[in-house]
Parts: sequence; structure tokens; C-alpha cells
Amino acid sequence: MGIDTTVFAGRPTKWDGLLDWLQMLSGAALILFIWAHMLLVASVIIGPGVMNAIAGFFEATGLAQVGGPLIFLLFLGHFLLAARKVPFRFDRQKTFWSHATMLHHQDTWLWLVQVVTAMLLLLMGTIHMWVVLTDLPITAAKSAEVLQKRSGWLLFYLLFGPLVHVHLGIGLYRIGVKWGFVGQEGRARFKRFVTILVLVCVGLSLLTLLRFSFLAI
Repeated sequence: MGIDTTVFAGRPTKWDGLLDWLQMLSGAALILFIWAHMLLVASVIIGPGVMNAIAGFFEATGLAQVGGPLIFLLFLGHFLLAARKVPFRFDRQKTFWSHATMLHHQDTWLWLVQVVTAMLLLLMGTIHMWVVLTDLPITAAKSAEVLQKRSGWLLFYLLFGPLVHVHLGIGLYRIGVKWGFVGQEGRARFKRFVTILVLVCVGLSLLTLLRFSFLAI
């Protein structure tokens, strides 16, 4: 079962169940959005005109201008909901570490990886959304120019992409296990499926970056 993270969240209240549901639903919504966004951007592999056409549709319908800020609020809200169970205090971190090393439970370490990636993504995700939303409309040429001509951005996205997909994969796994969508007997099979899915998404992200890196501006 791993470590019960409610140990680090203080005394449970009548609101905890509702907040857990909101955390799960906001996480699921972000997983769906980010994967859809990944496919939109990856359409540049087919051709920049395909990506521009899809991005142009979102721009013309106002979904980019309205949806972008709403996604940022969802992103921030999900972080705040999840942060309730993160052991920020040193004594709780020490307790968590001692329990984790004693139990040797893989799911506990997955939760720790999810926490660490969440902290990194809070900063990097905010930077990414700020850069995108302050330079609309989205086009293949603009994205390629950022990677090719602005120092450090290729390295930023080489780190950002895998972190996103690792965090999402662990989140998907934990949703399936915690909320009973995946039983004990199917847990190992579901974990393998999520691992493959994460590897495919990371590979697609790297291929997209490669395409942008050699796209004529």
C-alpha cells in the first residue's frame, strides 16, 4: 500500500474527501489537456502547415485566448490541492524518508518522484505558459525560432518534456490505483502500460523538438 500521505497532511477534516475528488478530477483534466496539446504540437512532424492550421482554429475561435488562462488556473489549483499532502516541514520530511526506506515500497518512491517533479513543473510550467500566452498566435515558425535562436530554450524543453510525462504517468497510475479503477491483480499490468505510454510520449516530444530544431524559419 505504501505510505499513507495523510500522515503528513495533519488531522483529516470533513472536507478532505471533497478536496481529494477535486485533486483527482483536476489532475485527470490536466492529463487529457496536456496529451491533446502534445499531439497538437507534434503535428509539426507531419508539416508546419498542419500545426498552423490547428493552432489557427483555436486562435480564430478564441479558445487559445480564453482557454490558456483557464488552464493556468486549473494547473495552479491542482498544485495547491496536491500540496496539502506534501511534507514541507523538515520533521515530516525526516519521518517520510525513514518510513520509505523501511518499507521499500515502489509506489511510495513513485509518490516522492511525483512530488519532486511537481515542484519543478510549477516553475517550468509557469514559464512555458507565460512565454506562449504572451506571444499569441502560436505558429510553427515562432516555436522553431525560440529553440533555434534563443539561448537555453532547447535545453529547457529537453528537460521540461520528460518531466511532464513522467509526472503525468505517475499521476495516471495513482488515480487508477487509489480510486479503485485498477484492482490489485491488474496493478502490475497497468504499471507496464503506463510505463510504455510515458516512453512513447517522451519519444514523441523529443521527435517534435528535433523537427523544430531543423525547421526552416
